[in-house]
Amino acid sequence: MTHAETLAGVVSSLADFDPHALPVALARDAIERFITPIDSLELVPLRRALDRVLARDVISPIDVPAHDNAAMDGWAVRYADLDADSPKAFEQIGTALAGKPFAGRVTTNQTVRIMTGAVMPAGCDTVVIQELVATDGQRIIIPPRQKSDQHPGQHPDQQQGQHRRLRGEDLSAGKPALSAGRLLGPTELGLLASLGIAEIPVQRRLRVAFFSTGDELRSIGEPLDPGCVYDSNRFTLIGMLTRLGVELIDLGVVPDSPQALEAAVRDASRQADAIVSSGGVSVGEADYTRDIMNRLGEVAFWTIAMRPGRPMAFGRIGQASYFGLPGNPVAVMITFLFFVRDALIRQSGATPRPVLPVPVRSTMAIRKKAGRTEYQRAIAQIGDDGVLQARLTGSQGSGVLRSMSEANCLLVLRHDQGDIASGDRVDAMLFDGLI
Repeated sequence: MTHAETLAGVVSSLADFDPHALPVALARDAIERFITPIDSLELVPLRRALDRVLARDVISPIDVPAHDNAAMDGWAVRYADLDADSPKAFEQIGTALAGKPFAGRVTTNQTVRIMTGAVMPAGCDTVVIQELVATDGQRIIIPPRQKSDQHPGQHPDQQQGQHRRLRGEDLSAGKPALSAGRLLGPTELGLLASLGIAEIPVQRRLRVAFFSTGDELRSIGEPLDPGCVYDSNRFTLIGMLTRLGVELIDLGVVPDSPQALEAAVRDASRQADAIVSSGGVSVGEADYTRDIMNRLGEVAFWTIAMRPGRPMAFGRIGQASYFGLPGNPVAVMITFLFFVRDALIRQSGATPRPVLPVPVRSTMAIRKKAGRTEYQRAIAQIGDDGVLQARLTGSQGSGVLRSMSEANCLLVLRHDQGDIASGDRVDAMLFDGLI
């Protein structure tokens, strides 16, 4: 998608798109289609590349491994020298260690002691593991190629090429090693190190501005006047955004006034690639918010068919994507997890890795209204019968952040699903990997 494409154009291509009763799947689809990945790279040392997004394809400059080598400790032999069905004596002519290859060449009925990772000696094509080999004091006794018909099970099969890693079987020189858009984890760092790559091109970190709105909000350290509450949403967002590896721009608490909101949004759009706000998007609050946002950019106000987290705004202010989340603390977390998280990963230039649902057995009856997706806070654990089961944490009110802290998963009750009976299977999204 290009910046020339409008949100209205994206929405018009989605069948049955109703902003007043929008299914979760359609909202996610619209956001995915509208988001544009950044393309601004920088070179970083490999040791600082963890959780960064690879900006360009990496082509392997070498073969990995660079030589045929042993996958196990044992004895390197020529497979053709093994007897068909009886053990056979071989002459040991040397040793091959990792980093210290055997310099000679193996000929008929000769063997080399070899350690894991050592280069295969010239002439050898097979490794027989040390546990199967015997000695008569001078010679090495190696099992036959196949089990003896006279003594079934006495000798294990030996296969040609066994326990040998071939040159380039992991990566071949000139072949793609990693594709652009890969989020670099520990495995990828090790792979790049195996190629001898010291610096890697990554996307610059996505800049995300965020703020809370509300006259009743106070920042930590300020006196708590009657009717006021401390702003928890910004700190929840700090935690979730930090986990995404973005650059944070904290704009604090914005009062409920058109002038203050417009100034904050203008400021955010000049600094950031994405803007996340909490509060000010419900039906009663959104009157002037809608006017401001549509004057500054293109923003749609949706009522998502979900619980918690029905009101949401989404669009673009200048070049920045905009996510207007509800004000209730749990609703902020849920809407972030299921709408904002993947969108920011995609905008960072990466492909989101799906967080797969896990089937669990509900230990209690749950009332559920068909026609909306519900996310219920729950605790999953292994039952006495070994089956993963889950129970709700208690009150599911969207302002009860404590119950989110006590939970280790969310039960995802599908759009078309009705009441859940005790013992029914439901989908759970485990917090490990999600939050």
